Amino acid sequence: MGTEIERKFLVDKDFVEDLIENHKYDAIKHINQGYILNTSEKVVRVRIADNEAYVTIKGKNEGALRPEFEYEIPISDAEYLIANMCQNIIKKIRYIVYISDDAWEIDLFQGENSGLIVAEVEIPSIDYNLKIPPWVKEEVTDKTQYYNNNLSKHPYKSWVTGKEKHAK
Repeated sequence: MGTEIERKFLVDKDFVEDLIENHKYDAIKHINQGYILNTSEKVVRVRIADNEAYVTIKGKNEGALRPEFEYEIPISDAEYLIANMCQNIIKKIRYIVYISDDAWEIDLFQGENSGLIVAEVEIPSIDYNLKIPPWVKEEVTDKTQYYNNNLSKHPYKSWVTGKEKHAK
C-alpha cells in the first residue's frame, strides 16, 4: 500500500520574495488541480504540473500520515477531467528547495487562495528528525483548513480577515 508522510508549514513571506527574486530554488512547477471526489475520508485528485499529469487517490489523514496512490495519465485526459468532472480548481506555483536530502515544496497559491504560502515536505518515517529552516513560521500539519482539498472548498480568502496569518 502506498503511504504519504508529509508535514506542512506556513512560510515567511519575505523569504519567498527573496527566493523568487534571486532564483534561489532548485525547480519550479505550475500546478492546476481539481477534485473528482473530496470528502474527509477520501480524495480523488487530478493534477497537471507543467508537462505531466496525475490522478491521485488519498485516504483519511492521521496526522502527517495517509494512504496515497498516484498514477501518471495523459495530459489530455487530465485536461478533460479537470474541465468536466472537477469543481473548485486550485492553482499554485511550486518552488522546490533542497535542504540536505529533504525536498521542500513551497506553494504560492493563486486565485481565491492568493496570499497563502505553504511549504510541504515528505519524510521517510513519522519519527524522522526533520531540520526546520529559519524561514518556517508555523507548523500546520494538523490544521485541516490548510489541506489543498479543503482549500478548494473553503478558499483562504474566505477565512482570513485583516492581516495575513502567514506573513512574518
